[in-house]
Formats: sequence, C-alpha cells, structure tokens
Amino acid sequence: MYYDGSCPLCRAEIGYYRRTDEAGALCFVDVSTADAAAPDGMTQREAMQRFHVRAGDGRVLSGAAAFVEVWRRLPRWRWAARLASLPGVLAGLELGYRLFLPVRPFISRRVARLQQRRAVSDGAPRG
Repeated sequence: MYYDGSCPLCRAEIGYYRRTDEAGALCFVDVSTADAAAPDGMTQREAMQRFHVRAGDGRVLSGAAAFVEVWRRLPRWRWAARLASLPGVLAGLELGYRLFLPVRPFISRRVARLQQRRAVSDGAPRG
C-alpha cells in the first residue's frame, strides 16, 4: 500500500488500517519520504496524488480500486469489497474519490490543526 505520509488525513487512515490488519496482510510504503520507492513507472509526486496498492498479482491499483483491494485483505471490511463488486458500485466509489481529491488538502490542513490543538491541550499543565 503506497500512501502520502505527509498528509495528516492519510496518516490517520493508514493508522486505522495498521491497527485492523491483525494478520499482517498489508505492507505500508510512505511515498512522501526521500528514499521511498514509488510504484513502477511512477514518480514520487504521482504516487502521492492518489492512493495506490500493489495487488497480489503485481498489478498496481489506484483510487477506489485500491481501497477495495485493501478491504479484501481486512476481515472486518470484506463486506465492503463484496458490495463494491456489484454493478456500478466501483464506478460510483471512483467518482466519489475523484470528487474528494481536490478537497483533500483543505481537509488535511484542518486535521493537522486539530491534532496540533489536541497536542497543545494535552501538554498543558493541569490545575
């Protein structure tokens, strides 16, 4: 799984996947680091713009198809992967993902601000 570790929203989601991947079925690659290996034929910038997963057969999936591949690997999410296999559902998920991408930077900044506020309030002396 290739993800943008510089994005607070992405880090939060990946943290969730790490916690729920009890079988260790997923491999996590932060493509925002200088030494990260992006998927074959892809620049680091391209890898950071969308969510990517290398499937078991070697194919690199992107966007909604990548999420569905992750869901197939997580027992609690297999129902969502089955739902995505119904006619038209994957196309709808991809449309939603494409609509989300332009607002991701805004949401990420909001998440970062909330995390900073929590860190400051957690570190504040109690009295």
